[in-house]
Amino acid sequence: MIIIPTKYFKKKVSKLPKSIKLKLAKRIHLFMSEQKNIILNNHQLNGKYSGYRSINITGDYRVIFEELEDGSVRLIDIDTHPNLYQ
Repeated sequence: MIIIPTKYFKKKVSKLPKSIKLKLAKRIHLFMSEQKNIILNNHQLNGKYSGYRSINITGDYRVIFEELEDGSVRLIDIDTHPNLYQ
């Protein structure tokens, strides 16, 4: 699987605390090998994020992504649950 982070996603990651960056790296590694692992809570989104999916990074942090037709994944956003879904 190919992971394609957007510029916006990279910018958001650069501002995260180191502990969240480490957890993100571990979860992306897990996601690449097991997209449907229960720990990730990979699920379809509705509303303003209709057509996108989300995975859990921590109890509060989420990554929003888009599955592309070629099987690759575009990482759209990362933030806390309240900040993403307000």
